[in-house]
Amino acid sequence: MLLPEASLTGPIVEFCVTVVDDTGLAGIFLLMGAASACIPIPSEAVMLFAGFTVSEGRHTLLEILVAGFLGNMAGSWLTYAIGYYGRVDLMERNKLIHVSPAKLAKVDGWFKRHGDVTVFACRLIPLVRAFISLPAGLAKMPFWRFTWLTALGSIPWVVGFGLLGQAVGDEWEKWRDHLSILDYIVVAALLALIVYWLYKRYRNEPAPDS
Repeated sequence: MLLPEASLTGPIVEFCVTVVDDTGLAGIFLLMGAASACIPIPSEAVMLFAGFTVSEGRHTLLEILVAGFLGNMAGSWLTYAIGYYGRVDLMERNKLIHVSPAKLAKVDGWFKRHGDVTVFACRLIPLVRAFISLPAGLAKMPFWRFTWLTALGSIPWVVGFGLLGQAVGDEWEKWRDHLSILDYIVVAALLALIVYWLYKRYRNEPAPDS
């Protein structure tokens, strides 16, 4: 029986399969790029299916790994650029998630001290991995440092799922369903962090004048 999450993402996974079937390596590149640009594409499913195509002899392992890695980097660069060049509009002028220049300066300082570990580690975490490029850009992390840290964190993900897809062959979809439990865990943790952040934010706000 499929997990609920698997049934919800089923149409997206089917779309990814169709794209890779129709366009081959270009499809792997585009889908991995979209997944890294914060578009809800399950990159693990893309690489698992890409590995399956290797087991069928349609592509070589090196081809799918290069396509997946380059797509991953392209999407990360795009998201980084959005954060880097849209910093003021995204954070300071945005009424929904407005962040003052003073608080942004604190974020910048924290990112300078811990940004390297954060970027590398987050590239290994489902869901989160697609979004870490945006705060890296917002904090104006040096581009080449961001690039090599992103590459170091992306290689295990791309290679791991590509090899797994090749090894399990036509069982790749079952593995995708089994791995979906990781998405649940990450979503629960993110929701807990958001609730905590909202609680801290509104608790510290001064009471309106009566």
